[in-house]
Amino acid sequence: MNMTIAQIMKKMIAFSEGNVHDIDHFMKVWTYAKTIGELEQIDEKTQYILEVAAITHDIACPLCRVKYGNTNGKYQEEEGGSLVTEFLSDTGMTKEQISRVAYLVGHHHTLTAIEGMDYQILIEADYIVNATESGYSRENVENFVEKIMKTDSGKEIARGILLLD
Repeated sequence: MNMTIAQIMKKMIAFSEGNVHDIDHFMKVWTYAKTIGELEQIDEKTQYILEVAAITHDIACPLCRVKYGNTNGKYQEEEGGSLVTEFLSDTGMTKEQISRVAYLVGHHHTLTAIEGMDYQILIEADYIVNATESGYSRENVENFVEKIMKTDSGKEIARGILLLD
């Protein structure tokens, strides 16, 4: 039986070793991903994968800070897949489930060839949080909403939070 989302959240908080920025970030991404997924009425299995991926999407950040001196998205993608595979190995998830989460973690900064609602929603949720944390320009946000976002719920949430008309 799979660990619950709350159990995976607790495990990821412990993994973060008190880094409040990292914990706050994945908690916010998870909240938006969960909300968008539920509003879009994705199936329960996909919702679970989405939420696990949202919680673990930046698992490589601590390693990247040490190894590269920054958390560049490409470094996160390169390092994240294997880290999350090991992290999830004792959660009761199937190899297929872990593989999908690892794929999502390994592609969460890749905005081309987005396949699957879990991938689409993860991209949308992470962007919303990154935009609020980093103060993206209105033009950048509008461009992302228009060209990358596909879900009505994600677009609506982004417009509401980022004050777009």
